[in-house]
Amino acid sequence: MDSRPIGIFDSGLGGLTAVKEAVRRMPGEHIVFFGDTGRVPYGTRSTPTIIRYAMEDMRFLKRFDIKTAVVACGTVSTTALPELRKNFDLPIYGVTEAAVDAALRESRSGRIGVIGTNASIRSGTYERLLKEQCADAEVVSIPCPLLVPLVENGRFDPADPVVRLILEEYLAPITEFGADTLILGCTHYPLLRTAVAQVCGPDVALIDPGRETAEVLAQELSANGLAADPDRKGSLRCFVSDDAESFSHFGSMFLGRDIEADVSLCDISAEK
Repeated sequence: MDSRPIGIFDSGLGGLTAVKEAVRRMPGEHIVFFGDTGRVPYGTRSTPTIIRYAMEDMRFLKRFDIKTAVVACGTVSTTALPELRKNFDLPIYGVTEAAVDAALRESRSGRIGVIGTNASIRSGTYERLLKEQCADAEVVSIPCPLLVPLVENGRFDPADPVVRLILEEYLAPITEFGADTLILGCTHYPLLRTAVAQVCGPDVALIDPGRETAEVLAQELSANGLAADPDRKGSLRCFVSDDAESFSHFGSMFLGRDIEADVSLCDISAEK
């Protein structure tokens, strides 16, 4: 057993979807989360900038003697994961591989849709991984640059007409393509899950990368002797680079408990 914490980072609020699943699946683990709210969104940045941000995020989490890290950011997972694994000597999990595995299990027709940030879709990572595992898979990928700002501003109510209008436009090609499975290729997007399901309809399976990654992580920690004592009560510490008050408010709404006392502001630029 290993009592050290798990480190999780994202560009902002969306990473809490992965945190929520990790807490549900591994309640005895201590978790340190960093949300780079001062520089969100990552998905509109260049690849070198995304890599630089990701390296700084990881260096911050390493301060806490973490035993493993989860890149709870679709953008970083699709563009910077190899660089992170090359530079840090600990297990690092992205959110792409587990999501691809789940999509291929769920799809009946092999027609799979992917939505993500500009950077994630531009990387072509989801299409490549899907094709590597199933050459017959048909994939349509749609960039959705407005969704992260919506979520970061608390606009994820399915009754919100703005949310509905934007999703209808973004998801129209998915519907026309006839996808029976849709990968929510950014960890912000599960906060919009109900609204997405309403637009796509009940016959489209929605894949939550954070949930799938938490399942894989739990299995891997157990298999490698890194899991915490299952009888221990875990904890959550959150750090953000800007606007801790807003993060605490929306994070508490999403996690279903008050996290204000667990959220601290930090200066990520000081991590070298």
